[in-house]
Amino acid sequence: MKCHYCQGKMKKGKITYTIDRKGYHFLMHDVAAWVCEQCGEQLFEEKEVESIQGLIKVLDSQTRKISTLKLHPVRS
Repeated sequence: MKCHYCQGKMKKGKITYTIDRKGYHFLMHDVAAWVCEQCGEQLFEEKEVESIQGLIKVLDSQTRKISTLKLHPVRS
């Protein structure tokens, strides 16, 4: 497989995927991906994309719930 950007050789490997989104930072280690040996471009296969999108959907939902909580002062 060739890189879409530089035409370098793509090799299967593991990467760390990170995203800053809607009030949270998501980091996932050892995600399977194709990585260009020349420019470092990363490409996921469909199953990885679907898994990541599913996790982000859950995180978005939970983050919205947390941000709408009404906090009450703690009395000591």
